[in-house]
Amino acid sequence: MVDKGTFGGVLAAVVGIVAGLLIEGGKISQILQPTAALIVFGGTLGAVMVQFPFHQFLAAARATITIFRVSSNQREEMLDELVRFAYKARKQGIVSLDSDLDTINDSFLKRALMLAVDGTAPGELRKMMELELDQEAEKDERTPQVFEAAGGYSPTIGIIGAVLGLIQVMQHLQNIDEVGRGIAVAFVATIYGVAAANIFFLPAAGKLRIRVREAQLQREMAVEGVIALLEGMNPRMLETRLSTYVDRGQKVEAA
Repeated sequence: MVDKGTFGGVLAAVVGIVAGLLIEGGKISQILQPTAALIVFGGTLGAVMVQFPFHQFLAAARATITIFRVSSNQREEMLDELVRFAYKARKQGIVSLDSDLDTINDSFLKRALMLAVDGTAPGELRKMMELELDQEAEKDERTPQVFEAAGGYSPTIGIIGAVLGLIQVMQHLQNIDEVGRGIAVAFVATIYGVAAANIFFLPAAGKLRIRVREAQLQREMAVEGVIALLEGMNPRMLETRLSTYVDRGQKVEAA
């Protein structure tokens, strides 16, 4: 499903900038400079590839598509699933959930419940899953870092493009009309760099951080739910306890 907020935000920013240009008497052709785009985006791409491992860069490239899609909120589904498991475990025991493992889509919840079915003590299970929680959080955090780095590099690369354009302008000082046009073209690279950073790269990093936190809340909910199953918590108490994670997730989305 398409994320209307992302598309609408980028479109509103671009339309606002172009409308301001046209109102001031400018032309769209003045800011359509393939050379400037090549310098800015090619230079930013190269700088990011130097900073991050290639597999991490590829992961961030794949995540670009997800920015324009609505993230699926599975916390409510997980809550219903855990409550159903609680009722079954209360009647037939925790071992009876072994037959339900193949029906679980969330891999983190599946691993936690598998440990519970195998007889892992609640304290030991918490330690193991919290360690995996930290590892997953650190792994997920790397993708927003790539976009933040791109947002830091692109304005600087834009300045480099402007300087390169001015160098070319200086070679035609004898023609004042050519100098004026050349200076205007040179600063287009700066516009590309600053606009790319503030319209896409940095906002995309912020959105990905929100989604990383949503995924972390879901994993925390899975850990608490499985431990509650091991401790034999009443299903209604379990539902009340885990519903706070759903509310917290909604607050994160609102932010």
